[in-house]
Amino acid sequence: MILVTGGAGFIGSNFVLDWLAAGNEPVLNLDKLTYAGNLANLASLQGDARHVFVQGDIGDSALVARLLAERRPRAIVHFAAESHVDRSIHGAQDFIATNIVGTFRLLEAARAYWLALDEADKAAFRFLHVSTDEVYGTLAPDAPAFTEKHAYEPNSPYSASKAASDHLARAWHHTYGLPVLTTNCSNNYGPWHFPEKLIPLMIVNALAGKPLPVYGDGQQVRDWLYVKDHCSAIRRVLQAGRAGETYNVGGWNEKTNLAIVHTICDLLDEMRPRPDGQSYRAQITHVQDRPGHDRRYAIDARKIERELGWRPAETFDSGIRKTVRWYLDNPEWVQGVQSGAYREWVAAQYGHEGGHEGADAHTGAAS
Repeated sequence: MILVTGGAGFIGSNFVLDWLAAGNEPVLNLDKLTYAGNLANLASLQGDARHVFVQGDIGDSALVARLLAERRPRAIVHFAAESHVDRSIHGAQDFIATNIVGTFRLLEAARAYWLALDEADKAAFRFLHVSTDEVYGTLAPDAPAFTEKHAYEPNSPYSASKAASDHLARAWHHTYGLPVLTTNCSNNYGPWHFPEKLIPLMIVNALAGKPLPVYGDGQQVRDWLYVKDHCSAIRRVLQAGRAGETYNVGGWNEKTNLAIVHTICDLLDEMRPRPDGQSYRAQITHVQDRPGHDRRYAIDARKIERELGWRPAETFDSGIRKTVRWYLDNPEWVQGVQSGAYREWVAAQYGHEGGHEGADAHTGAAS
């Protein structure tokens, strides 16, 4: 059995589904079910004895200790995090509590559990900490992509909190010997993505006839990674990664935000044309840029390819087509996540009129 934290969120739920599709090793899924955690993502696992779900907080040390003692997982895969940059700007407290304090408490519970294992189980145990490329800061247009050796220069409360959690994970390895693995990923996209992030928000707004808000000039560059490719990378790192090492996971797909929005509009023009015959591009509107908005992220994923033989299976063209198709085929899921809590947050963040003018460009590790 493995313990997955944040396994009802975007990346976590995709990981749980793919893990159980690929084999029969059970998953203990610990998720607080905040606004972005959604058990509907895991509806296909209802009644599946391989999936044990517990609603709880990674910061609840007694709960985590009890689960570890009772279930005795061979590994912890730690997705649980607050992950939306705009939310962190609006209020950083939850990001500090979950991403820093929560990770500290989880590491401490894991260390106590690990120390009590017999030698064989202790040697086999892994703590895989899932993080983001945002910890590295921003890149100049012509700068080389982020490698694992790049200095940490976080620029938002969100990325600062994830940087702190990365440092804690590293320290628990170097100080206490806990066998930690860390991954830093680029922007994820794909099914079950909460519609506050750029790609799902654009799809949902386009279909609803609402404006498609693009921050500033839309020339911010991100490296896009299909979520199921990210999940396969995590499985590979868990299987063969070296304790104490960091692995950057990217899709080799640098695109500007505006180019992403254009691609989505063009796919919707093809798959679900507007009744009036116009392109969805007519709904694009440029809005004031986010404070401190990083201009470019790019991941150099050669280390994980060289050492572990991993490369993404999807191109951006194939992945974005699958993603748009999924949202067209799953309107009930979209309607469900747009209920009360999400609408209330949007109103508080952007105002009632501009409620959809805040597309975040980035998905962190646990979104």
